[in-house]
Amino acid sequence: MFEQQERKRYSRQILLPEMGLIGQERLKAAKVLVVGAGGLGCPVLQYLVAGGVGNIGIVDDDVVDMTNLHRQILYTTADIGKSKVLAAIERLNAQNPFVKLTPHPVRLQEDNVAEIVAEYDLVIDGSDNFPTRYLVNDACVELDKPLVFGSILRFEGQVSVFNYKSGPTYRCLFPDAEEGDNCAEAGVIGILPGMIGTYMANEAIKIICEIGEPLSGKLLVMNALTNATSIFKFSRSEQTAPAQKQEKKPNQNEPQSELKEMKYEEFERIEASYPGQIHLVDVREYNEYEADNFGGINIPLSEIPDILSTLPPNKTIVFYCQTGKRSAQAAKLLAQSGFDGASFWAGNW
Repeated sequence: MFEQQERKRYSRQILLPEMGLIGQERLKAAKVLVVGAGGLGCPVLQYLVAGGVGNIGIVDDDVVDMTNLHRQILYTTADIGKSKVLAAIERLNAQNPFVKLTPHPVRLQEDNVAEIVAEYDLVIDGSDNFPTRYLVNDACVELDKPLVFGSILRFEGQVSVFNYKSGPTYRCLFPDAEEGDNCAEAGVIGILPGMIGTYMANEAIKIICEIGEPLSGKLLVMNALTNATSIFKFSRSEQTAPAQKQEKKPNQNEPQSELKEMKYEEFERIEASYPGQIHLVDVREYNEYEADNFGGINIPLSEIPDILSTLPPNKTIVFYCQTGKRSAQAAKLLAQSGFDGASFWAGNW
């Protein structure tokens, strides 16, 4: 199955008893779709190509911009203005000529996602927005394809595996997430995509070679500032497909025993009506909290899984951040941990 040069190229990997020649053959036969050729897609692609994944499709309709270059390491200044997909393939072909690379220089949409995803065995999502993540997840669920997920923002990254052997899906973890910050709006440290993208490539190789323990039903959260790494578990829920949103009407007289979004005005009203009832937690990074805050204690999102047991069970826990994205995630973590006896709220103030 391998040419002599191929076997020599992958020899150090073939030496691993967990991999062997069988594992390398599985890599060569695999068909992997990488969604996004940006910060996460670049290291994912480099390591999959270097490792010998035989067939890789790349989806991205964007072009290289100057602001990409501090983290999207496949590109150079000379690539500015070029299609990311085509520039990436040119570089990757030079890296390993034994890998077949298929360009999809389009934007994934409802009318093309199923057709593209159907061609591959495994999908890796490195996109930076919720609509695409849900679109990719739903296509993978419908077509029964495992999905490796990663996300980055500021100094924090996340990795998980969805829809693997009937395991949890993206909607099981984020059933109702709305659009939040992205790197263009909130920033990201350049090294973080490399760290998270490498984890994603590792998960893909484990799945393809059937080795190790993939992050199915687990979310790995990493903070690059503190080197804190946490893994929390979640299970498959009934909502594995899109569902119509139902508006929830809060009781205006007291805090609710359910996860909801809270506006600052409502927080003030409840705090005035029930003094001392609210336990306020700012889930932004320490530097953000020091620059400006509405009070409470400061526990960054990446550290929330480690302190859940220390939260007061007889108070209403209110998480807040700048846009509501991180606070909503923190509230979900609390609810999924089985925390009982208090309401959970998330606010973007």
